[in-house]
Amino acid sequence: MSVLLLLQARGQVTERELAEQLEVSQRTIHRDLESLSAARIPVSAIRGAQGGWQLEKGWRTHVPGLDESEIQALLMAQPRGLGNNPRLAAAAQSALNKLMAAMPEPMKAQAAHLQQRLHVDPTGWRDTGEDLSMLAAVQDAVARDRKLTFDYTKQDGEQSSRTVDALGLVSKGLTWYLVARTSKGMRTFRVSRMRRVTVLAVGFDRPARFDLVEHWRASAAEFGRKRAGYRTILSLTSDAARSVQACCVTKAASSGDAGRKGDAGKEVLEVDFDNEVMAQFIVLGLGSRVRVLEPASLRQRVEAEAREVAAGMEQV
Repeated sequence: MSVLLLLQARGQVTERELAEQLEVSQRTIHRDLESLSAARIPVSAIRGAQGGWQLEKGWRTHVPGLDESEIQALLMAQPRGLGNNPRLAAAAQSALNKLMAAMPEPMKAQAAHLQQRLHVDPTGWRDTGEDLSMLAAVQDAVARDRKLTFDYTKQDGEQSSRTVDALGLVSKGLTWYLVARTSKGMRTFRVSRMRRVTVLAVGFDRPARFDLVEHWRASAAEFGRKRAGYRTILSLTSDAARSVQACCVTKAASSGDAGRKGDAGKEVLEVDFDNEVMAQFIVLGLGSRVRVLEPASLRQRVEAEAREVAAGMEQV
């Protein structure tokens, strides 16, 4: 497609120019031009010192031009979660460069104008801890409909070996997931927890009518319903309430809960944490700006931990 768009934009181009522009060998370009000709695209070679390749006059692809908003969206759609996989990140950037190079001159100038005014940094201030060293192999299996074997570590530390049909990849934020068919049905695997990934030579028949987007939406909704959560009632200062609202699911406490706050000027919120350990971690971090109203077990754990910290400080 890049070769075709370059021919369309420039009229006549040599194999050397195409090779330099698209960062491949002249032999590769020659094969691509032969493939275009075999696909009945009217490309022809002009011999001589001033020769090159060109499209038949008046012939154009049916690829529409891009407007300003589409060019901006293209430049903003930087690959996420590839920062610690230099090979994939470089390949993605190379693909974008080739597409940019193949644009007609007016479009290219517009894109360059936007590039000078837009930068997308997909990394956060803190390392997400996502190990994507296995992503390239998983991507290969998905692209070629091949079976995949790997060692997998669950969140609770349980380890197992898996052989699956690799159906699709999903990027959620900076985290990548493999959607696969197993002997026990459809499963989702976090790529950063996969090790010793091997793409097998044997393929598989893709399920009829399988839609990756719809499957993911249904799975995510089911996960949200099943997630147990850990409900707490907290009395917080206004700045602590904002901090908690930024990282947790919260809502105003019921009138009964709010009536027991006993702390003037504080907000009472119902806060859902993933588990008790996470709740204890957040509450201890907020210190005197928070008081646990419910459950009593969390309040007791926080008080015990605070006493241990105080005792340790006295010993120092």
